[in-house]
Amino acid sequence: MKIAFLNPQGNFDSLDSHWTDHPDFGGQLVYVKELAIAMASLGIDVDIITRRIEDKEWPEFSEPFDFYPGVEGVRIVRIDFGGKKFLSKEKLWPYLKDYVAGIERLYNREKRFPEFVTSHYGDGGISAAILSLKRKIPFSFTAHSLGAQKMDKLGVTPENFPQFDRVYNFSYRIQAERVSMRYSAVNFVSTTIERFEQYSHELYKGWIDVNDDTKFVVAPPGVNTKIFNPYPNDIDIAIENRLSSVIKIYAPERFDKPFIVSSSRMDQKKNITGLLRAYLSSKKLMNATNLLIVARGVYDVYKEYPRLSGESGETLRELVELVRQHNAQNRVFFINITSQKELAALYRLVSRKEGIFALTSLYEPFGLAPLEAMACGLPVVATKNGGPSEFLKRDCEELGVLVDPEDTFSIIKGLEKLMLNPEYRRELSSKVSDYVENYYTWLATAKKYLKTIEERLKIEPLIPAIPEFFLKGGKPEPLF
Repeated sequence: MKIAFLNPQGNFDSLDSHWTDHPDFGGQLVYVKELAIAMASLGIDVDIITRRIEDKEWPEFSEPFDFYPGVEGVRIVRIDFGGKKFLSKEKLWPYLKDYVAGIERLYNREKRFPEFVTSHYGDGGISAAILSLKRKIPFSFTAHSLGAQKMDKLGVTPENFPQFDRVYNFSYRIQAERVSMRYSAVNFVSTTIERFEQYSHELYKGWIDVNDDTKFVVAPPGVNTKIFNPYPNDIDIAIENRLSSVIKIYAPERFDKPFIVSSSRMDQKKNITGLLRAYLSSKKLMNATNLLIVARGVYDVYKEYPRLSGESGETLRELVELVRQHNAQNRVFFINITSQKELAALYRLVSRKEGIFALTSLYEPFGLAPLEAMACGLPVVATKNGGPSEFLKRDCEELGVLVDPEDTFSIIKGLEKLMLNPEYRRELSSKVSDYVENYYTWLATAKKYLKTIEERLKIEPLIPAIPEFFLKGGKPEPLF
């Protein structure tokens, strides 16, 4: 069977360039890559179809085809559309019809179209719907996150909608998501919370019935346990030396203290500032532990932060100012981690030093990062908003600590529950790795997808009704 993954935003290459350090290169790229590789291991021929870029600042994405070293059955396909330069995901909407036309040309040349399409995010979803209209190929929709929730978080109202729409193109996005969820053969979600909370939003009413079991399948993302595992690796020593050199700059005597480690994109919704405020508000935590924040691409944040730009630079400046207000440079440290292998090594090191992982995002649609840490034997404190509230409990068993990310005291209480109770921390550490191996691997996710796809292929696909502006150009009517 041949399956195409439609993912016009972000991009893919053999080195996973720019992952986690750019808003268009977030967790959904990990999801698509790992799921594709797991499907290929089961004998599926997979194409990941994205955008070709001829831009000297983005040289990794100039070739029409690319491959992952040592992986058979997965091809990265780059389609020419939207010009040659890099465009942010919000600017791709008017060009998606050209993306689909490029996909058609590719498969016409090769004389073989995929039997099924998996689509990712609203732009991938509407592209799959257009392709389905033209070629009658059934598709699935995996939203990863939905625009309505982003609008809520940004405080969008009918009055201020025009100014937000100019930046985020919500009029495109919401209508793309509506079409995608209605006409897909199935909507894959990571949790039941995602199904019943996100898809029930007022903006999707009449487009999807959240109580229709035929339209939804829960398929949790997986962890790459070849990388994230508790077993010592040659890279571990290098990461220990790197951490040691970081600590020695500001407080060499603190190296033997346990660490609370935070690793996520440097954007506001990840609420790293909330985690830092909680840590700085607890004398017990500051005396007994260090806070370690992963800052990709920056060796010494305290010296280099003034030159950093964008949302990540703004977040780091805010963090540094808070640390300096509390004179806590000898308690709060930043480390440059540049790959998943290095991150796994850091997690193993922190676990050996009796530490924990913390993710206090305002909301996590799923929350793969805590599971990756758990796979390395690291107990976690995580946001109660979203996916972690499901996977940190199983059959009434507590597998981590949930906190309210908007309540400083809740975060303090959660951190102290693990860090100041070593027996409980060790109890969790002894079982979280096996838990991930048993329930949250990409192979399990791929099998769930394929079982569902095989069932849906027996059903005649719906014929999508697609707004004219997606097919012929032009702008959508504003939502409000």
